[in-house]
Amino acid sequence: MKTALIIGSTGLIGSQLLDNLLESAAYDKVITFVKRDTGKTHPKLTQHIIDFDKPESYQNLVVGDDFFCTIGTTIKKAGSKEAFRKVDFDYPQQFAIFALKNNVKQFLTISSLGADKASGSFYLKTKGEIEDFLKNSSFESVAILRPSLLLGDRKEFRLGEKLGAVFMKIFSFIFIGGIKKYKPIESDAVAKALFRIAQKNKKGFEIYESDELQQIGN
Repeated sequence: MKTALIIGSTGLIGSQLLDNLLESAAYDKVITFVKRDTGKTHPKLTQHIIDFDKPESYQNLVVGDDFFCTIGTTIKKAGSKEAFRKVDFDYPQQFAIFALKNNVKQFLTISSLGADKASGSFYLKTKGEIEDFLKNSSFESVAILRPSLLLGDRKEFRLGEKLGAVFMKIFSFIFIGGIKKYKPIESDAVAKALFRIAQKNKKGFEIYESDELQQIGN
């Protein structure tokens, strides 16, 4: 029996992953780190309400087997590039450092299609930089998931994402061969793929592109 740890458990993928973990017999304890009380209860669930900007207050709580990082935002929602980077790089990095210190064996994270530390896009550059940090870490297992455009019901409305999803669905038949990984993917499929990849306990560093996530999650 294992203990799962999650940051980002209230988001689109994180909330679905949390349900999968709680329903699974593979974990007897699931620990979430959140900014405020979510009201969610379950016999397996331990919820730590923390100030993410005070790492010394939670460093000793990051103890378990599999760490799932589904935290993420957008520059528009965060309000600035600096605020975005804090959520998508600083927080995952800090939790990864604590997880390593506390002997967590496996770290799995949601990145983005096109993530690259050399990218001219600040968003994709930041995603690439946290990937690079994890690649050079000493976890026994690191899994990077790079989903394409996510389909699902978010708590907040994103016009560009909604319009893109409609367009992509209409023309989904064109996503074949080398561009298959650009096909939109249901958030539930990503959550299931994240869970299933964790159960493989595959050693080393692995990147899963969106078309592969489609196969694993469906």
